[in-house]
Amino acid sequence: MALLTAASMAFALGASSVEGTKHLIRAQAGPLAGLAVLPELRTLRPRLAEIAGGCDPLALQASLARAMLAADAPALPVYFVDDHFVPYAGAKPVMKGWNTKRRHAQKGRADTLVTDYHGRAVCFVTGEPSGLAATLPPALAELKKITGGAKIMLGFDRGGAYPQVFRACRQVGADWITYRRAPLTPCAAAPRRYFTGRPDAPAEYVMLADETVTIDGYGPARQLSLFEDGQLRLQILTSDFCAPAAALAAWLRCRWRIENAFKYLSAHHGIDWLCDYTAKLIDDDRIADNPARKAAGKKVKAAEAGLADAERALAQLLASALTAEDKNKAIPAAQDAITQAQQAVTAARAARNPIPAKIAVNQAHPGAQRALLHARRRGLQMVLRLLAANAELWLAGRLNAYLRDLDEYRAITRHLLHQPGHIAYHPDAINVILDPPASARTSRALACLIEELNATPPRMPGDPRPITYRLAAIS
Repeated sequence: MALLTAASMAFALGASSVEGTKHLIRAQAGPLAGLAVLPELRTLRPRLAEIAGGCDPLALQASLARAMLAADAPALPVYFVDDHFVPYAGAKPVMKGWNTKRRHAQKGRADTLVTDYHGRAVCFVTGEPSGLAATLPPALAELKKITGGAKIMLGFDRGGAYPQVFRACRQVGADWITYRRAPLTPCAAAPRRYFTGRPDAPAEYVMLADETVTIDGYGPARQLSLFEDGQLRLQILTSDFCAPAAALAAWLRCRWRIENAFKYLSAHHGIDWLCDYTAKLIDDDRIADNPARKAAGKKVKAAEAGLADAERALAQLLASALTAEDKNKAIPAAQDAITQAQQAVTAARAARNPIPAKIAVNQAHPGAQRALLHARRRGLQMVLRLLAANAELWLAGRLNAYLRDLDEYRAITRHLLHQPGHIAYHPDAINVILDPPASARTSRALACLIEELNATPPRMPGDPRPITYRLAAIS
């Protein structure tokens, strides 16, 4: 337990990888997890690998998420899901996916993350890159394990706006909301004005047309069309027929919170690290386009182009300025060319049609293999990273209740994690004495936060002693 706590604390302190812990002062980082010193890297890596080999990281994350939601449930049962690509730089035949940061296809794997309405990481699944339409159902299954029979509204972007995804949500009793993929459909309902905003802010309004549409392969769904300056800008699809239209539009707009979560997780908690390059080679039995079919298709297109050329030549002959006698002499040859071209098209199509359009990769390329990256070690580290990120997000939110700085409160919280101080371990309690921050405003907010924490003292995992905090007196 202390080892996992130490690794999570290292990620909270900014170590993007396990290897980054060697840059921490071991005698100072160890007491954060109840250890005399932080283990050396040659000890930390094998022990984490041993723990990962004997546990289920997804089950561990589910347990942590259930405890988090039970202690502090989100204001709305709205969850957001999206994919995150993790690049691979090794030599093994790992599958390729679309790297949105570099805008090209690259070897790697994909994580599918689910966050709640407040942006806290709830669960994740990981696997080969495939697209949100394929990865969303497994992520939803993990979310259902955590929430049980509680109501769910799942929000996602256009990458998952397909009928099969809508059906998967309906099968488990979850509502969904997303944007309609292009092209937008004509709107049959008249737009209405809906007012939005908070009681302490100026009122704003949006123009929405609310109607019911039928989606091929799914059935009836609710469609909200947003108008700006009299023009249709976007359309929202949802299975919820009861919630106010303006509320649904506001909830989907909050989907950007998962993008912010990816930003912070990548920049400060190292979710772009694979952690383990070991892989298992298996036969590549994925179904792909048949190269023989493609080659036969090219021959058909070439034959069709030859037929078009022959027909065009006859038309040009008939429209030419030649005499009638010369035209009559040239017409039989042009007609023969058309006949031969038609026979070539028929033969090319007959040769192409029996060839299957898709076959297994190892059937087209005998001996082809693909690599499956081992995921347990990275999965365990992912759990520890998400735990550190959620703790930091909670701490930042509580600090900002007193700081009131929406622009810098996250950065100030990360800076305070490195605040100098002293930890005193006693038989019945743990006392933490922090040096006051240089900023008087931050010091006042931190003092208020400490008072709040001491009202219900936290405890270290595996240690029953309460932890109390105070600021050192200024000399």
